[in-house]
Amino acid sequence: MDVRMDLTRIIIRENDDQQIIYLRERDGERQFPIVIGYYEALAINRRVKGVVSARPMTHDLLAEVIVAMSGELERVVIHDLQDHTFYAKLVIRSNGQLVEVDARPSDAIAVGVASETPLYVAEQVLQKVC
Repeated sequence: MDVRMDLTRIIIRENDDQQIIYLRERDGERQFPIVIGYYEALAINRRVKGVVSARPMTHDLLAEVIVAMSGELERVVIHDLQDHTFYAKLVIRSNGQLVEVDARPSDAIAVGVASETPLYVAEQVLQKVC
C-alpha cells in the first residue's frame, strides 16, 4: 500500500554537499528526511517556488518531454529502501497504459512538484524509516 505524502521542508546549506528534504504523511503524523545533493535541492526549491528559467533545466525538460509524448505524470512513488538508499519511480500514463520509470527520489520529486503531482511512499518504506 502506498501512503500519500507532502514535501514539507527543504534544508539547503551552501557549505555542505548533503542537503535534506522532509516528507510528511498527508493524513498522519509520520515524517522522515531524505538526504539529497545540493543541485537537486536547488532544483526542487526552484520548482516549489515557481521560479522559471530562461531555458529549461533538466527536470523541466523531462516534464516537457513527458507532455510532448502525450503522457501525463500521474504520481511519484518512493517504493523501496535498501542499504540506506531510497528508490523511486515516475508513474506516467501514456496511451492508456501506465509506464513506470526508475528515478532517484530527488529527481522524481523535482519533476513532480511543479505540476503538483501526488507523491506516495510505500508502507514498507515508512515502516523502516519511522
